[in-house]
Amino acid sequence: MAESTFDPKITVESVGQVIRSHLRILKLTKKPSREEFLTIAKVAGIGILVVGAIGFIVYVLLTMLPQWVAK
Repeated sequence: MAESTFDPKITVESVGQVIRSHLRILKLTKKPSREEFLTIAKVAGIGILVVGAIGFIVYVLLTMLPQWVAK
C-alpha cells in the first residue's frame, strides 16, 4: 500500500499566513457601483433562467417522450 504524502500539520504560522492572504485580497476589493451591481444581477438572473429552462425542457422530454414512443 502506498504511503500518503499528505501531512496535515496546522501551525500558528500557517494559520497566520492564510489570514494575511485573505486580508490582502479583501483590501484589493471595492464596493461595486450601482450600475455594476445591476449588470451582475441581470447576468446572474438570465443565467438562472437559462439553466431552469434547460432543466424544464429535459424534464418534459423525459416524461413525454416515453408516452409518444409507446403510441
